Amino acid sequence: MLKKLRRFLFPFSLLYGFGTSVRNKLYDSGKLHSVEFDLPVISIGNLSAGGTGKTPMTEYLIQLLSPGFQLGVLSRGYKRKTKGFVLASPESTTADIGDEPMQLHEKFPEVTIAVAEIRVMGIPFMLQAHPGIEVILLDDAYQHRAIKAGLQILLTDYTNLYTRDLLLPAGNLRESASGSSRADIIIVTKCNPEMTKDEKEKIATELNPLPHQKLYFTKIRYGVPYHFISGEELQPQNQEVMLVCGIANPRPFIKEAETLFRLAEKMTFGDHNAFSQSDIKNIVSRFEKLNRDHRLLLTTEKDAVRLRKFEKDLQHLPLYVWPVKHEFLFDEGPLFDNQILLFCEGFHKAI
Repeated sequence: MLKKLRRFLFPFSLLYGFGTSVRNKLYDSGKLHSVEFDLPVISIGNLSAGGTGKTPMTEYLIQLLSPGFQLGVLSRGYKRKTKGFVLASPESTTADIGDEPMQLHEKFPEVTIAVAEIRVMGIPFMLQAHPGIEVILLDDAYQHRAIKAGLQILLTDYTNLYTRDLLLPAGNLRESASGSSRADIIIVTKCNPEMTKDEKEKIATELNPLPHQKLYFTKIRYGVPYHFISGEELQPQNQEVMLVCGIANPRPFIKEAETLFRLAEKMTFGDHNAFSQSDIKNIVSRFEKLNRDHRLLLTTEKDAVRLRKFEKDLQHLPLYVWPVKHEFLFDEGPLFDNQILLFCEGFHKAI
């Protein structure tokens, strides 16, 4: 069925690919202009339409760089209800800035977080509001070519490498796999934790990075679940769990839950799902049917910020949030960290 659907959609993918190819050629030729800024700008993005771990990578970079630099993070703010440039504040909600920027704002309140559809205009607004910003991270901006980032980080999912995917709508690619040539760093995310060096080399051969491109591999590292309201940490003890998530690729989340808990129920929604009151009623109703002994609800950090507005409805439930982060394989984390730090430090020394 899937193959038939892809064959049907393939002509539309050709049209879509033609459009993106023309756009990229206009930028490559200089007929469309890319703006550079006088500070380090790092773009984190992908060729596919989500699910590669951009937000955890942005968090990784924040934790790496914030001790030495004043940071600003600029995102589009997907599915927010506002328009234009919006600076995150203590009063911000997901409706104001979107779920992923809100997640970053809650975890790193000392970092300047902002959203803007036209990010080339968003950066000057950020710098006007916070002139001390020394490094800017662009979240999900690989296709936003109006800005020429000093360092481009491209993520690709181990289970669906961009070399094996098709263009939208037949596949999941926003642009042709040849767009990977713009990256300075390529990271294969969500890898098998037991990946061998032979498999690493096979993937490297398939991706065939250019001489200037550095290739890294990461796995998902799950942290300790914490209570939705109190923040109290949970020690997994074979509890009966109901999962609730609205993310692009819930498979790793589900698989990991199955290793630590007794998975009794799961409710999956579309990526960036804006939870409604009826969704909450359904979640509560299905949870109440579980065995009352050692039961709990488990969700992702991205979902937690969207569930925050229903805190009163959920406060009586044992709802826990499960954080994730990237962990580099083959002991290459220090190499990646050093590459990022050298870029930022070198930029400032050159000024």
